[in-house]
Amino acid sequence: MATGFGFTISARDGAARTGVIQTPRGEIRTPAFMPVGTAATVKAMLPDSVRATGADILLGNTYHLMLRPTAERIAALGGLHRFMNWPRPILTDSGGFQVMSLGPLRKLTEEGVRFASHLDGSRHMLTPERSMEIQRLLGSDIVMCFDECPALPADEAVVAKSMRLSMRWAQRSRDAFGDRPGHALFGIMQGGVTRELRQESAEALKGIGFDGYAIGGLAVGEGQEAMFSVLDYAPGFLPQDKPRYLMGVGKPDDIVGAVERGVDMMDCVLPSRSGRTGQAWTARGQVNLRNARHKDDPRPLEEGCACPACRGYSRAYLHHVVKADEIIGSMLLTWHNLHYYQVLMQGLREAIAAGRLAGFVAGFHAKRAEGDIPPV
Repeated sequence: MATGFGFTISARDGAARTGVIQTPRGEIRTPAFMPVGTAATVKAMLPDSVRATGADILLGNTYHLMLRPTAERIAALGGLHRFMNWPRPILTDSGGFQVMSLGPLRKLTEEGVRFASHLDGSRHMLTPERSMEIQRLLGSDIVMCFDECPALPADEAVVAKSMRLSMRWAQRSRDAFGDRPGHALFGIMQGGVTRELRQESAEALKGIGFDGYAIGGLAVGEGQEAMFSVLDYAPGFLPQDKPRYLMGVGKPDDIVGAVERGVDMMDCVLPSRSGRTGQAWTARGQVNLRNARHKDDPRPLEEGCACPACRGYSRAYLHHVVKADEIIGSMLLTWHNLHYYQVLMQGLREAIAAGRLAGFVAGFHAKRAEGDIPPV
């Protein structure tokens, strides 16, 4: 297990927990939402701006960084933290999900995945050992095991075969990771929406031993109801004293439901991607700034929000720059969305600590049900 890495739970409310993950590069308050910096940048944001929203940790992408600019180049330039000017913790995914998404451009074997780059067609081989090497070169604080993640829905036999392959890869990842003080390795539970397969996966991972545990293979087409049904039991299969990370989730109501069920960490491209397409996330739900009803609206995007978009600009201005495809539109809406997500996480942490999570969740859903208030 990684020295210099730890997890302390300070309060519980039902299945939900709040606490702190300790790393040599700083603390991560949980439950935590990790903005996604796929190619060593959170799109449309400066690192200091991301930190100002309240983010303690970012996520980088092994697949994209290995192709461009390459992990070797980043290592020669001082590692990913220095390269992207983010001195705080970074988690890198293993590349497994992105390689899965390549479809016919990939070939899966016991050894790993051979694939053609989506950038230039160049051929590459990604194995558990190579994934660990890339993440070591990047200098990731939290490293993810290399796994295979089938899209859902899928035949149970296909999911079972994939999960057992991922468990063999988890052992190889653990062996290749070795002893790296100050750096943590997380295992990834698979098993689709089948309880028995999820439990089998969890037992295999606990037998290997990891610093934290991810719940993978969800938010890949199964729908929220099925995802929540898995989260009703899956976190309980994992060690109580280790962080639990739900990968690739998601929408605000997904996050709230996951936290209620005992999840400690989440990531998703949604807030930044939405910001680049004129979509804002608010306490009252999603707002489309391309909609003509905003063109004469002098109000801020969200009353009481402390982000720059809401402090300094009207809905009419945001509508204008979004419609005009001005870069500042992406910048302001991305900042707002990331700020909203971090305010939501802070609210969840405070509610769990105070033992009033049920009331917080009820208020969250009530405000969303009201919807966005139209201009007078």
